[in-house]
Amino acid sequence: MAEGRFVSYLRVSTVRQGASGLGLEAQRKSVADFLNGGAWNLLAEVVEIESGKKSDRPKLDEALRLCRLHKATLVIAKLDRLSRDAHFLLGLEKAGVDFVAADLPHANRLTVGIMAMVADEERRMISKRTKEALAAAKARGVKLGGDRGNLPSVSAQGRILSQEVREAQAHSRAKDLSPIIAELRESGSVSLREIASGLNERGFRTPRGGEWSAVQVKRVLDRTA
Repeated sequence: MAEGRFVSYLRVSTVRQGASGLGLEAQRKSVADFLNGGAWNLLAEVVEIESGKKSDRPKLDEALRLCRLHKATLVIAKLDRLSRDAHFLLGLEKAGVDFVAADLPHANRLTVGIMAMVADEERRMISKRTKEALAAAKARGVKLGGDRGNLPSVSAQGRILSQEVREAQAHSRAKDLSPIIAELRESGSVSLREIASGLNERGFRTPRGGEWSAVQVKRVLDRTA
């Protein structure tokens, strides 16, 4: 096991299972056995009592948020602890979080492989349709390629889209940080500098991997205001 940062997600289906601890203890041991033997850091353990058939699971959302904030990998004991729904598992890719299952270590590669094959087939079909459309246009005498005088406009649009992507990423991270900042405020960290110190003490880093400052905290708060 290579060095890495992990957040574990444990789930049982009933309150009775959760109270007994039996199901949770088995999952916890599986995770520990899987990680054992390498240089790893288990940042947090998140426990949820909820049916795998439900897609609305706040504790899983919390675990995913912690993974994004810490750039960590979600680790689970068994793949079915996440969900039995294939669409839900594929949706983890959109969450921007890598995950690994102790009972099926290559599950992540498998799902990514499936998605890659689907995407590849989609690209192939798009390419085929594009080539057919270009051939038809050429047959009609349409001039293809070259600078039609719109390159400055296209370049400007590209810069705007790039800025919009960066803004969306910043808003998403600010949203993930909001609950953490709220906890710090409730514990007595009121000033921007105190909040920044609290984030640093908890191991959270800025998007560029540095430590938090009061100015950066203010930017996050402004985005969530």
